[in-house]
Amino acid sequence: MKTLIKNGNIVTSTNQYISDILIHDDKIVKIDKNISKSLADRVIQAKDFYIFPGGIDPHVHLHLPTPAGYSSDDFLSGGIAALYGGTTTIIDFVTPKKGQPLPEALNTRIEEASNCPIDYSFHVSPVDWRPTSESEIQKCIDMGFPSFKIYLAYKETIGLDDETAFHVMKAAGKLGGMVTAHCELGDEITNMRDFYVSRGMVSPKYHMLSRPARFESLAVKRAIDIADQANCPLYIVHVSAGESLKHIHLAQQSGQPIYAETCPHYLLLDESAYNGDFEQTVKYVISPPLRTIEDSAQLWEGIQNGVIQTLGTDHCPFSFEQKSAGINDFRKIPNGAGGIEHRLELLYTYGVLNEMITINRMVDIFSTQPAKIFGLYPQKGEIAVGSDADLVIWNPNLESIISAKTHHSKADMSIYEGFTLKGKAQYVISNGNIVMDNEKLTSELPIGKLLRRKVQNPINQYYNKSTDYPNSNNCGRV
Repeated sequence: MKTLIKNGNIVTSTNQYISDILIHDDKIVKIDKNISKSLADRVIQAKDFYIFPGGIDPHVHLHLPTPAGYSSDDFLSGGIAALYGGTTTIIDFVTPKKGQPLPEALNTRIEEASNCPIDYSFHVSPVDWRPTSESEIQKCIDMGFPSFKIYLAYKETIGLDDETAFHVMKAAGKLGGMVTAHCELGDEITNMRDFYVSRGMVSPKYHMLSRPARFESLAVKRAIDIADQANCPLYIVHVSAGESLKHIHLAQQSGQPIYAETCPHYLLLDESAYNGDFEQTVKYVISPPLRTIEDSAQLWEGIQNGVIQTLGTDHCPFSFEQKSAGINDFRKIPNGAGGIEHRLELLYTYGVLNEMITINRMVDIFSTQPAKIFGLYPQKGEIAVGSDADLVIWNPNLESIISAKTHHSKADMSIYEGFTLKGKAQYVISNGNIVMDNEKLTSELPIGKLLRRKVQNPINQYYNKSTDYPNSNNCGRV
């Protein structure tokens, strides 16, 4: 199958120009002006449209088991929602039971994702440390999954203490991997949560108050210090607090390989969302919680100056019924919200059109940097000859309003309810397949590919005292 895109405004992380794109099967084979229509089986006229590389969401939780049941979206429904939003690749998580070998849990998770309609990969989460843990980490890297997620919160279930976190980072760094970290002070949060509930303070507002910004920023500093001691690259997920950026920026300035991610909800929502009754506020129970307007402004600045490299969604929605398990105790509310469908729309509307970021920077954090950091570039995250034909043809003039009644997640509520948007994916091409055709999803969805990755570990550059910062542009080749 050959597809020709004519006269599109191609936007990459570094460039913008008008050209044609010829796709053959799943690859981009030619980028030039005036490519003959006779070479193609299908021609898409893209005049006045932007063409972006397909989005890469480095942080999603599909089909996640919790005491309240599985999260609302499985890999099929979550993948469909992603396509509507111009995301063609996701990285989900493997969370084993304590004592379970990591490769065994990884293989189970791969099976669970077998119906995903977009390309997918995984971060693997060690939840304990055993004599076999280092060899299991090596096996996961050999299998093509070199990124490992640790939690400094949730100590009662999957969280790690400092010593165990050090062991994981030491092994990952030595073996050529990378650690991603959820940074909150778990013990302190547990104490605060119990304190509030013991005094009858049980509403969603106390979820926010029990997880103050300083618990995140202190944990970020701790994770950075442990990573430094362990000689391990570190990627800090869902940064929500402006204070955290100070620690990240200082480490980056020293040359330590530290990367940071934030999410749209931390840029566009704030803690005032917790004012109201249970039905109004419960959907905002996420971790970390929403912060102040000042924190949001600092996060935008972090994107502008490059301290933050990526924008994930932490997509993990639950139904109102599931969230209602905590109506009398906020500790029982499953944490998480949706957003996989709206990342590009929100970034374009509230970032680019409001002149908070350039359109090139939008592409960078939405697609290119996740590809580079996690070993998918230039297969993904780029519009170039030889790259995968993952493309979003973007109509900048379409307008819409976000609503749980019309979104494509299975969740029955949205934290972005009522947000007005300008711009929408007119076409989405995934591995050469036109899966979104004039805003309509094709009836025959392809099966996504499992992506095995190899991250080029930049740590030796730092610890050999190189004067060059190990920029993420040098990270990752498939």
